[in-house]
Amino acid sequence: MSALLFALLVPGPAGDPRAAARNRLADGIAITVALGYGALMLRLGDATRAGAPLPWFADAALGALGCLALLRRRQRPIAVAAALLPLTAVSVMATGAALVALFTVAVRRRGTVALLLGGVYVALVPVYYLLHDNPEFPLWVDLVVRTCTAAGALGWGMFVGAYRGLTESLREHAARLEAEQQLRVDQARLTERARIAREMHDVLAHRMSMVSLHAGALEVRTDAGPDEIAIAAGAIRTSAHEALQELRGVIGVLREGAAGRPEPPQPGLVDVPDLVAGARAMGMTIGYRCEPAAAGPPVLLGRTAYRIVQEGLTNARKHSPGERVEVLLSGAAGAGLRIRITNPCTPAARSSEVPGAGAGLIGVGERARLAGGRVEYGRSGDAFRLEAWLPWPS
Repeated sequence: MSALLFALLVPGPAGDPRAAARNRLADGIAITVALGYGALMLRLGDATRAGAPLPWFADAALGALGCLALLRRRQRPIAVAAALLPLTAVSVMATGAALVALFTVAVRRRGTVALLLGGVYVALVPVYYLLHDNPEFPLWVDLVVRTCTAAGALGWGMFVGAYRGLTESLREHAARLEAEQQLRVDQARLTERARIAREMHDVLAHRMSMVSLHAGALEVRTDAGPDEIAIAAGAIRTSAHEALQELRGVIGVLREGAAGRPEPPQPGLVDVPDLVAGARAMGMTIGYRCEPAAAGPPVLLGRTAYRIVQEGLTNARKHSPGERVEVLLSGAAGAGLRIRITNPCTPAARSSEVPGAGAGLIGVGERARLAGGRVEYGRSGDAFRLEAWLPWPS
């Protein structure tokens, strides 16, 4: 019942496919209420006494026709109310439709307009009283009844209008926050891609410089022996192969506008122990286990793994200061590299959020995706878990 009342009071967003059905239901309820109130007043009022402006059946027919006009109240609320109010001077049955029309004006138009129409509704009481030759009740009774019913319809309508306005503003605010959050996520992804592109640019420049160096040595050393030529050619081939791998990666992530100062060559998997040692020196308690050979994975894989571990330790230091952090790296060529970082969720971390938290994890996810891997993170019981899998070619 409460859900039905909420659907009638608060329309859905623009383009809601259920709006037509909701409007038909609201129209049915409005006409039913108008007919019921008008019939009650027809039974209790002066319409059935001799001397009424209209015979009771004519009064009922006129009121029923007025109720049909309520089907247009949503498109033309003021016009419908202005057309129904004069009917109340001769028809008791029409008072139900007039009250529903006043309610609609109070919901959809300014309060001054609704109050003016409500005043006209009450002012028509003396007209009906004068047209009736033998009224059963004194004039003040009709004035009190119409004033109370008009005040109820207008007050309820103004409340519904204010409630709808508040709900619409909250809906717009929620949509704006969602758009801003999506913008922050996109910005974090673009920032991470730009950073990866700059890193690859510097490594690629290093590889090509090695190719140029060895090629220049072969050009100058015309008297070099076969062994020296073979060594230089092997170095050129290795550097060119690694440069090609870096080039493929940088083409995949480079985006327009990712300009910035070139960063120094980035660390890899072999530098993870130094990263852990530095975190321990800062007071963190870390359980570290690395199963694969430190120099085994390719450059891109090692660099991505380093960044994931770095972000995991940063999050643990932010959200679980003083707690033990477990870091595990396992895998092999052909099976992939698995990274898992877990730390307890402290009560402070559960009750508050660090400003800006989340962008680093989004960047890690984007970095892993660009490397062909995947990242999962979230709360698991009383611990926070960051787990990644990266492809490791055989």
